[in-house]
Amino acid sequence: MKGFLNIPNILTLIRLCIVPVLVVVSWKGLSTLFLGLLAFAFITDVLDGFIARTFGLQTKLGAKLDSLADFAVYMAIPICAWLLWPDVIRREIFYVIAIVCSIIFPVVIGLIKFGNYPSYHTWLTKFAAGSMAIASILLFLGGPAWAFRLAAILCVIAALEEIIITFLLPEPRSNVRGLWYVLKHRHKHV
Repeated sequence: MKGFLNIPNILTLIRLCIVPVLVVVSWKGLSTLFLGLLAFAFITDVLDGFIARTFGLQTKLGAKLDSLADFAVYMAIPICAWLLWPDVIRREIFYVIAIVCSIIFPVVIGLIKFGNYPSYHTWLTKFAAGSMAIASILLFLGGPAWAFRLAAILCVIAALEEIIITFLLPEPRSNVRGLWYVLKHRHKHV
């Protein structure tokens, strides 16, 4: 496992370890602590990728680990939010379901096609995740629902892009920039 214990992977592992803490904190009704930990998880997500790219520490294992941590955090958020803000979740249930589906469906389709967890990290997915991070924290702080709803739509569009990428790729790949990149390089075996 050469290069496994590098700073980006350690940050990703920290993010993964935060997930059960988020659930316990939510169970105990500690909304301020939950939001602080969630913000920290989002920051580590940005930092691990930035450090990996900047210092040439990108690995297939790191990409898969990052995708797994993202999946865990984003699947924990609706559960935690239900425990802390059930009225908000009830009001936004359509968008919450859309977000959960946008997280699950690309993974399931990747597992079915490749027998492997997809870890594309497309630009659109990064933008959607960043939008969702900001919008969900704002929503939980009592901010506007329209930002959360718009971010949910972006998540669905990003998921559709990932699903199309999965159908187009002949073999699993990590760190695919986007559908345009796959289409452009399709005959060069991406």
